[in-house]
Amino acid sequence: MLKVENLVVKYGVIEAIKGISFEVGDGQIVTLIGANGAGKTTTLQTISGLVRPQSGKILLNDRDISREATDKIVKSGLVQVPEGRRVFQQETVEENLILGAYTRKDKAGIKEDLEKVYERFPRLKERHQQLAGTLSGGEQQMLAIGRALMGKPKIMLMDEPSMGLSPLLVREIFSIIREINRDGTTILLVEQNAKMALSIANHAYVLKNGSIVLDGTGEELLRSEEVQKAYLGG
Repeated sequence: MLKVENLVVKYGVIEAIKGISFEVGDGQIVTLIGANGAGKTTTLQTISGLVRPQSGKILLNDRDISREATDKIVKSGLVQVPEGRRVFQQETVEENLILGAYTRKDKAGIKEDLEKVYERFPRLKERHQQLAGTLSGGEQQMLAIGRALMGKPKIMLMDEPSMGLSPLLVREIFSIIREINRDGTTILLVEQNAKMALSIANHAYVLKNGSIVLDGTGEELLRSEEVQKAYLGG
């Protein structure tokens, strides 16, 4: 579904991403793990069209999207849940969700998908007229995921969905990620909580200083001594 080939990203003279290649198969959960500054967020932003690559290709269903406008990428079925949630704080919960469908014209479909989001996240339905900025961190994360679902994504990029959440909420968010994947959405996940990320991943890649230094199934990397020492406190 998604292929990244020899991707290079520079900020001025600094090479943030150094020729990485990886794949995300249709229906999979694939995770990128690594320390702060490894290049995980830059990778997602480049795939989403928010950052332009110096060279390399990003193929979505065999079409090169590396130079496409972000709204066209969204229309192609690739949607990102950004780091830090980035909800529109002065808009209501429902207004945020409707904004997630901004590339769509099918009013009946939008209404139907809004109800599906409310079924998945009952707390959002309870607070549908509440300003997004007044929600708790966990509720804002649910809103950010719900907003992304309103774009009818075939593949969802998720950047640090557990950041700043309590252990109980982290488990809930990861349960939601698994549900979304079971319902047919492919997931590319960037996550500091390496143990949780690897536990649900079909495949995983370790990024270090802008390069992929290790990859394997989630289970293989959970057992890896190198990964345990560096990222799992082993």
